[in-house]
Amino acid sequence: MMRRLLLTCAGLLATSLSAAPKGPPNILFLFSDDLTTQAISAYGDERKLLDTPGMDRLAKEGIRFDRCLVTNSICGPMRAVIQTGKYSHLNGFYNNSNNSFNGEQQTFPKLMQKGGYSTAVIGKWHLGDNPQGFDYWHILPGQGAYYNPPMIDNGKRVTHTGYVTDIITDLGLDWLKNRPKDKPFMLMLQHKAPHREWEPALRHLGHDHDRVYGEPPTLFDTFEGRSKALSDHDMGIERTMTEKDLKLVPPPNLNADQLKYWNDYYEPRNKKYREANLTGKELVKWRYQRYMHDYLGCVKGVDESIARVLAYLDESGLAENTIVICSSDQGFYLGEHGWFDKRWIFEESLRTPFLVRWPGVAKPGTTNDKIVSLLDMAQTFLDIAGQPQPADMQGHSLVPLFKGESPADWRKSLYYHYYEFPVPHRVRPHYGVITDRYKLVHYYTPDVDDWDLLDRQADPLEVKNFYNDPAYADTVKELKTELDRLQVEVKETLPPPRASHGRKPFDNEPPLPAPAKGAGKGKGKGKKKAE
Repeated sequence: MMRRLLLTCAGLLATSLSAAPKGPPNILFLFSDDLTTQAISAYGDERKLLDTPGMDRLAKEGIRFDRCLVTNSICGPMRAVIQTGKYSHLNGFYNNSNNSFNGEQQTFPKLMQKGGYSTAVIGKWHLGDNPQGFDYWHILPGQGAYYNPPMIDNGKRVTHTGYVTDIITDLGLDWLKNRPKDKPFMLMLQHKAPHREWEPALRHLGHDHDRVYGEPPTLFDTFEGRSKALSDHDMGIERTMTEKDLKLVPPPNLNADQLKYWNDYYEPRNKKYREANLTGKELVKWRYQRYMHDYLGCVKGVDESIARVLAYLDESGLAENTIVICSSDQGFYLGEHGWFDKRWIFEESLRTPFLVRWPGVAKPGTTNDKIVSLLDMAQTFLDIAGQPQPADMQGHSLVPLFKGESPADWRKSLYYHYYEFPVPHRVRPHYGVITDRYKLVHYYTPDVDDWDLLDRQADPLEVKNFYNDPAYADTVKELKTELDRLQVEVKETLPPPRASHGRKPFDNEPPLPAPAKGAGKGKGKGKKKAE
């Protein structure tokens, strides 16, 4: 009996040891541009806009973070935050319009490379300068194209045929299959989709069978009693969408066969639209429906990509020792407040999806509502890799949260600052403090100097300003104190550099920072579109 017990224990131990991951974990970062939680079924938006089984699988097999927030809700700057682990005012990349990322500075890929990882970035880069710290890079120039996109393969321009999400996925899988096998890897697989102009794969035209989508309750928000900063914008479904956005004209780069397929779907519907001669709210409603079809069609392609990559991890035996993180550079408006795009501190663009699967570490099917941020990514990656976390990085490693721990000193607030103005969308610069319940926001330009207090508990739709409500006087005072503390903590000095496009500086405003060393001199650098 004793001998049988010993043999059983020895067998169990051997099985356990053979199943245990060997060496540092691999890291796969699945990143999208303008992907929002409302479009991911795992997040449970009440409109039930789309089923996303690929991303839902990550939520079922890992952790869904419900309060992953950004520090500057716009594409390029958040990518720079991820690379450096530093706020925009310290990494030097404030906006998409007039500055280029200084790749000479410290970044987490460089540190991981030195620490023995094989590093690669494939897809959308959108930081102007060529990537540094990567053994392999194959990126879109600037914003990139949806159909038949030119790309830059380690400095050499190449042209691909097909749909951009599929191409990026194919390139990522090829790299995984042919990567150095003697090192752990860190792959950033970064999609263009679902960025504007929201051009779906041709196979996804008609994916929703002309479904009529439920409208958000704030589609016709009037911003009554609110700051001029909110009403005087240029990112509304009513006032801003173009013929290209609405697919009333074909997109560029289609070949003859693709153009025929495109016209066969859109032209009969566009003909009905023209004949209807819609105006006012009916026009907005039509535009919203077309927007939902196109945006969600792009997300469908991303979800299929994620499902393909997860299937490869299973088939190749990599899944067991690979942590998979799925996220986006920020959220996006799907008609809320009548908007598309991002930029604002309001919930839909402030919050970004964040799904994490780490077999044997992250408990499957769990959720986490702590305030985390893309600011935390650099230190998280380094911690996963067993590398030191530089003291000048400003985030926190998320590894304890991945393990199910609840650090007593975890952040209770986050600092936010958006800079880009006046173009492309006339969103006023603003900064603020965010807690689990409140947001205290200051809009500042020569013509606007307003404060907003948002209470997500009393007003989940964020359509009221409680700043001047006497019942909130103590809350305002406490939040201003916290805002002051955070600005000191993150080393923010106000006023910030002016945002873009040669406008006159604000009163007493310092000059723009000097261009990044070497910016724009890398091989194959594409012209960067501000968006």
